[in-house]
Amino acid sequence: MIDTVIFDVGGTILDESHEFAAWADWLGVPRHTFSAVFGAVIARGLDYQETFRVFRPDFDLTAELERRAAAGQPESFAEEDLYPDARGCLESLKDQGLFVGLAGNQPAHAEATLRDLDLPVDVIGTSHGWGVAKPSPAFFERVVAAGGGVASSILYVGDRPDNDVRPALDAGMKTCLIRRGPWGHILDPSTVAERCLFRIDSLDELPSLVAKHNAAGG
Repeated sequence: MIDTVIFDVGGTILDESHEFAAWADWLGVPRHTFSAVFGAVIARGLDYQETFRVFRPDFDLTAELERRAAAGQPESFAEEDLYPDARGCLESLKDQGLFVGLAGNQPAHAEATLRDLDLPVDVIGTSHGWGVAKPSPAFFERVVAAGGGVASSILYVGDRPDNDVRPALDAGMKTCLIRRGPWGHILDPSTVAERCLFRIDSLDELPSLVAKHNAAGG
């Protein structure tokens, strides 16, 4: 049975297109060029920050975030950056009596911003707040603890086969892979897809899948 559903943030409930465009503008790079390089970096299995270093070899994310904030252009997101299917999915799962949460790799400002969105969730965890990031096993240990402590009753939902699905499976959780965002479309999920409980293209699909799974006794 699934008692708990925990969602990744960026690329899963949060559309990061606006922020990718903001970084391209900040670096003075055409958005199309930035997107193309971003895709190439992902396809090569590199850390996404290598995208920035293509254009600025000495790029330091922490320092650059501080510069953006000082210039009045902080990294941010708002209600309009949520995927249209995100809030409804969370609400539907809560209506089923499930424990619902968010846990993803997010910077310092993100947890407060997520709380301000007043999403229908029971817990919010971020890599900055927890002091550990995906795909570290320690991150997923925190997910299990936040989700009630029983890994096999938790469904982790994410867009990345490498950072989300594989380590969540290794931690003993059930998984759902959503195919959207850069990583979801570029990375080949074939090696992990067959191990997922669900594979979806929209969060609209998830509540009924969970309900049917639980109605069948897991």
